[in-house]
Amino acid sequence: MTTLTRANLHDFVGQSIGTSSWVDVPQSRIDAFADCTGDRQWIHIDVERATRESPFGAPIAHGFLTLSLLPITSYELLEGLAPTKSVNYGLDKLRFMSPVKAGARVRNHMRLLAAEARDDGWTLLRCENTMEIEDQDKPALVAVSLGLFSWD
Repeated sequence: MTTLTRANLHDFVGQSIGTSSWVDVPQSRIDAFADCTGDRQWIHIDVERATRESPFGAPIAHGFLTLSLLPITSYELLEGLAPTKSVNYGLDKLRFMSPVKAGARVRNHMRLLAAEARDDGWTLLRCENTMEIEDQDKPALVAVSLGLFSWD
């Protein structure tokens, strides 16, 4: 597969950029996210109770934890762009489709929706990210991310 670069950026509009490597979501990562955010709901951090009472039969990752894995997967898929600067510009749309159980692995399927040069020298990339859960048909999330890139 061809690597996305600054030179071929516009050829990729409407196309798949690729699929990232798998990222592990162990209970320790969920616990660390809970500590970081203060979101310590039992469905995420109480393994025994979640196994016993949760409709998922196990603790699940926070939706925003799964979303927070977009950068690590995006860096891998966009490394060929080699910008001198890049900035997270936000999201246009986000849907949490399926929970990620503790111990699962996820990966990102990324598609370039648009690459728009701006008057200020930055290029705005709009990408569709589908975070797949290993061995599941339904993805964890689908998000349209916005990123600003510069090569000055």
